[in-house]
Amino acid sequence: MTKFRKPLTYVMLALAISIAILLPFVRLNQAGSPPSVNSVLFVPGKYPEGDWTPDNLRFEDIYFVAEDNTRLHGWYCPAENPVATILIAHGNAGHVASRAPLLRHLQASTRASVFIFDYRGYGRSDGKPTVDGALQDARAARAKLRELASIKDSEMILMGDSLGGAIAVQLAAESPPRALILQSTFSSLHDLAEMHYPQFASMVPATMLDSVSAIGQYCGELFQSHGENDRTIPIELGQRLFQAANNPKMFEIIPGADHNSWLTREYFRRLDKFIRSVSTTER
Repeated sequence: MTKFRKPLTYVMLALAISIAILLPFVRLNQAGSPPSVNSVLFVPGKYPEGDWTPDNLRFEDIYFVAEDNTRLHGWYCPAENPVATILIAHGNAGHVASRAPLLRHLQASTRASVFIFDYRGYGRSDGKPTVDGALQDARAARAKLRELASIKDSEMILMGDSLGGAIAVQLAAESPPRALILQSTFSSLHDLAEMHYPQFASMVPATMLDSVSAIGQYCGELFQSHGENDRTIPIELGQRLFQAANNPKMFEIIPGADHNSWLTREYFRRLDKFIRSVSTTER
């Protein structure tokens, strides 16, 4: 494993990346009667909360529908002469607008065209979030990106952080992308519940977002990174997922980083290097 040097904080908003994925479990202790997994897992941000007209980011509002006809929304951020095309599945909180710092970097510095979408119930997307629904939404987003960029699944890069990492792994298992990028994600939702709140782990099926099983079906390039001091998704769960992945793969530790503090200059340098390397690989 490779460790970053001491990280430099990159300009970002506190809500640029998803808040603690299991924070709602704290409320379970106080409530007595646990709600469904879906009501605990998803913490959607809704339009018009946040900055929906961020500076220095070119984007198009894109509307599309999932298989069950739920109307969804995303931002397509095309780059001039792009070196790569990336589909992003974000974490369990916020919405597309709260990821503007990451999108700006990918578009302007990496020179990648990016499509980021909101799960049902998030941002401007209709519906109510569920695990099955989020997977439907991701499949529909990938199909929309195929149309927007006129490319195949095998020509795009899948990127996911936190909960979105689990979504991206499922997509990669179903149809291999050009490469897979995961940040601060977990081995399985059950493992995460077992580690934080074992008394509630029984409510999470072992097969729900079981990334360890799914990632074995993906045989392409993998770039995985994790904050060394991640208290929301401990690094052990990221390492467990990495161990189950096929080669070629790399795991980068971000020293001192917690769950929401991984956008550092050094991380971006390594990320850009990886994206350019897989984009120039003959297929």
